[in-house]
Amino acid sequence: MRRLPAAVLALGALLALPAIAAEEWRPIDAKLEPGKMQESCMSIDAGDKRRYNWKSDAPVDFNIHFHKGAEIVYVVKSNGMRGDGGTFTAKDGGGYCWMWTARDKAAKLEGRVETK
Repeated sequence: MRRLPAAVLALGALLALPAIAAEEWRPIDAKLEPGKMQESCMSIDAGDKRRYNWKSDAPVDFNIHFHKGAEIVYVVKSNGMRGDGGTFTAKDGGGYCWMWTARDKAAKLEGRVETK
């Protein structure tokens, strides 16, 4: 009886696994001048979750918001932060924006927001 090489057996095992949805992330990489902002927006269905994480070399104001007509509704709002992360769950479907604003000095911003 002939034995199959281990690599062939491993490949067969991998192909038998159910497909796993690939994570997709939007990178955040910006140099913000004082008073300037960076925004990353996307459409999210009610109940969907999006993970995010970011860091800055200077304090920035951070929020997650959506627009309701002319009104801006903040669902997360933190001032003077150098980093944050977590999981956001959309209560209602629609367009949501992650936004960072440099305070009184320039800030280098790096991070990512999950898109799916």
